[in-house]
Amino acid sequence: MSRTRPIVAIDGPAGAGKSTVARRLADALGYVLVDTGAMYRAVALVAKREGVAWSDGPALGELARGLVAKKALSFERDPGLGVRVKLLRAPPEDGAREDISEAIRMPDIAQGASTVSAHGDVRSVLLELQQLAGRGGGVVLEGRDIGTVVFPDAEVKFFLTASADVRARRRHSELVAKGQTVTFEETLADVKQRDAQDEGRAVAPLKKADGAVLVDSTDLTFEETVAQMLEHVKRVSAT
Repeated sequence: MSRTRPIVAIDGPAGAGKSTVARRLADALGYVLVDTGAMYRAVALVAKREGVAWSDGPALGELARGLVAKKALSFERDPGLGVRVKLLRAPPEDGAREDISEAIRMPDIAQGASTVSAHGDVRSVLLELQQLAGRGGGVVLEGRDIGTVVFPDAEVKFFLTASADVRARRRHSELVAKGQTVTFEETLADVKQRDAQDEGRAVAPLKKADGAVLVDSTDLTFEETVAQMLEHVKRVSAT
């Protein structure tokens, strides 16, 4: 399919800064931001609230299908968070929605999202949503399998990473800033555990997509990382 503006796919491990970088790129390019990770986090949060085990793939698939069918999740552009996520309250007749943007960023839900995303039943449901949101181009999508599964035909693919220590330090600073009591050692262990889960899962494991540009931000500032990626997108768009 011919697109007037490219799809920008950003994959990478936990704590690599994908969400923040994707938000800045989308702003700079005037593209729509699609936060696929927020979708999995939302499913994990609802599952926890409803007593559905994160290990129960079929039940999680049914839960995800129900959320999609009811249009229970909505995603809105937010200058600070990038994406604000809202959940339709029960009963749904009143149309009221709960802002779950902060709740899905808690460490336990982030870990749960990694477990939930390993289930093919859940991925198949959310895959259609992700493809529908981005197939027209002019979008920036970030996640674990955007360039390998969701949009293998994306015109621009990045694999954004950094050392585990650097990623853990960044994540630890974010958590402390939010008032959470957690040690660096705990955060590093969490990052390494998520890496193992994401890379080892049977369905759509985390890996660098064919043709993806590797961006290692270990020794780069945020501004340098964004500038490097923005330059590449503009170069591809101009061809």
